[in-house]
Amino acid sequence: TLYEPDVPAASEAEDKEKGIEESDPTEKETDKAVDSELFIALNPRGKRLLIVEDNEMNMEIACELLEDEGFITECAVNGSEAVRMVAISDSGYYDAILMDLRMPVMDGLEATRKIREQEREDVKDLPIIALTANAFKEDIDASLEAGMNAHLAKPTDTEALYRTLRKYIGIYDKKRGTE
Repeated sequence: TLYEPDVPAASEAEDKEKGIEESDPTEKETDKAVDSELFIALNPRGKRLLIVEDNEMNMEIACELLEDEGFITECAVNGSEAVRMVAISDSGYYDAILMDLRMPVMDGLEATRKIREQEREDVKDLPIIALTANAFKEDIDASLEAGMNAHLAKPTDTEALYRTLRKYIGIYDKKRGTE
């Protein structure tokens, strides 16, 4: 299941009840076209992901699936290692981070905060996606408040994972002019 902060949760009935009018339908079509363009245009070949996961089997499965899709993967076994790897990397080295929440040494929430606090422009917009078994609303809210872009619950639907990566890497590439 994918949870993103920019996805509205209210239904049309709730909107009408609150006096909120439906937005211009051409805006929705434009948004769909942009999402579709990002999905189709992004070639995962050469895109580097940092996978932060303390469970060896989960790490192997994630890396294999992503490498089969064309991504380059690097691994960190806890949040502290991830923070260090980002800190010593060149600007723009990673295209996205998949972050578990529960890990020894430093959890994913603290690691995300520390990555976002680094004195580098690239990490401000670097996609960080929670990939975790923690799927309660408070877990999702905590992920987004820590600075993550989206929250995927394990076991993860691989197509949802690929869509999420393509979307956020596509947006990141546009911001840094490397599309």
